[in-house]
Amino acid sequence: MQTTHRPRRSVPPPLPEWFPRGTALLRDPSLNKGTAFTEAERDALGLRGLLPPQIGTQELQVARVLENFHRLDNPLSKYILLEALLERNEALFFRVVTDHPDEMMPIIYTPTVGLACQQFGHIYRRPRGMYVSAGDRGRIEHVLRNWPQREAAMIVVTDGERILGLGDLGANGMGIPIGKLSLYSACAGLHPRQCLPVMLDVGTNNEALLADPLYIGTRQKRLSGDALDEIVDEFVEAAQRVFPGVVIQFEDFANHNAFRLLEKYRDRVCCFNDDIQGTASVTVAGVYSALRVTGRRMAEQTFLCLGAGEAATGISDLLSSAMVADGLDPATARGRCWMVDSKGLVVASRKDLAHHKKAYAHEHAPVADFLGAVKALKPTAIIGVGATPGLFTREVVEEMARLNERPIVFALSNPTSRSECTAEQAYAWSGRRALFASGSPFDPVVLDGRRYVPRQGNNSYIFPGVGLGVVAVQSTRVTDEMFMAAAQTLASHVSDADLAQGSLYPPLGEVRKVSAHIATAVAEIAFRDDLASIDRPLDLLGYIREQMYDPRYVSYV
Repeated sequence: MQTTHRPRRSVPPPLPEWFPRGTALLRDPSLNKGTAFTEAERDALGLRGLLPPQIGTQELQVARVLENFHRLDNPLSKYILLEALLERNEALFFRVVTDHPDEMMPIIYTPTVGLACQQFGHIYRRPRGMYVSAGDRGRIEHVLRNWPQREAAMIVVTDGERILGLGDLGANGMGIPIGKLSLYSACAGLHPRQCLPVMLDVGTNNEALLADPLYIGTRQKRLSGDALDEIVDEFVEAAQRVFPGVVIQFEDFANHNAFRLLEKYRDRVCCFNDDIQGTASVTVAGVYSALRVTGRRMAEQTFLCLGAGEAATGISDLLSSAMVADGLDPATARGRCWMVDSKGLVVASRKDLAHHKKAYAHEHAPVADFLGAVKALKPTAIIGVGATPGLFTREVVEEMARLNERPIVFALSNPTSRSECTAEQAYAWSGRRALFASGSPFDPVVLDGRRYVPRQGNNSYIFPGVGLGVVAVQSTRVTDEMFMAAAQTLASHVSDADLAQGSLYPPLGEVRKVSAHIATAVAEIAFRDDLASIDRPLDLLGYIREQMYDPRYVSYV
């Protein structure tokens, strides 16, 4: 293998008989080093003459990639460039991303991945991951056994029905599992061989896709109800047999399925839903950071979510737990969390509520709009997760600033086109007092000579570290306590200097360090709750760091 979980040896071990040579080696992205193959490697591996004579370092190759990357002015073109790099040289791709996260992560994930998913059939080049279609019912285990890497330890699976804030993209949603797993490797060092993207292609109700001749998915209406459940159940059971102990991350399922599937499987297999639990964790971390600025306790807060789906419910659940930990009883804590959906404030008198909304449907007179809810409830924080852009209006932000010395304004919907407001709007409309976080990146803002550096409340701060911790100690379950520990750990890595410039999260350049600490905190919970399947190492953080994939070349001879 090109890379290893363990410290590098000064003398490489003998290569196995199966190790490819010549053009087969150059075509294997997990082993290819391109022009960085040494003279000795070129002789031993049949590469002499197949490469230009000049031997380059990985650092030189990174510079070449960046030169071509910066030559492009279109985010989708940059996405295609990076995908092509991943297809030919895995280590170089991850080296570029880990060394330049601020530039690369908005391209390989939000916000550009949303556009990539919309255009997925048109930019498709080479298969990655596994496509399990409705026609595979009854033979899903056989399909999964076609995956060449038996060490797969983390699966990200979607059915493409609710991709970001873009809706039903069917099989085009495969860009999300691919992007998420790239972040697992880049942000937390989960080895690429341990990562398996899966698309459950059960059709789509998107008429534009069904009419698109370049659409890559099954051309049928989306399965639902029992038919969908049969596919998911067969997939979950087959995955456990083919990849024993594998962690399953459910991603971008529609609300009506996401909660139900999480409840169905969370106590049966090692799984979680990042839209519900990961979003909650990163949001709670941002709130903890904001409270360091306000000087107020968690138990003193009132939260109002714009949106009442997976993200809002997960956030409210974890915020309630945080308030209980700060001294409130559970009922009072839930009563401090409110939601507004497309029909107005979620209140107990409404008869149209989905099951997941009922815990946060409190006694209150109906309120028709978000501004009215802000005036009525006087929240200390507003959290936008409804994927409806522009609803944090000037009037809303000004009212928050009238109610609070330092209003907490989290516009978390993504991609950027779905954001509830921009960073500049939040700062300007609040009289420069907002404590702001977003779901997609915004550039620094300069107002009245002061520079504000907003940072994303991006799940990439959370789920890679959680996954690494779970995989490293072979935990049999993923629990809500792990996500609370992840939130507290992330918040602890926000410095006073970060807060002084308006940043509620650490720099993305520190994400691998933060992920190692999150993984350690998650592992501690696993050991505490008897969920870990290994003996506890004496130096748990050191053990976690040893597991992390390092995308630097190793010598083959």
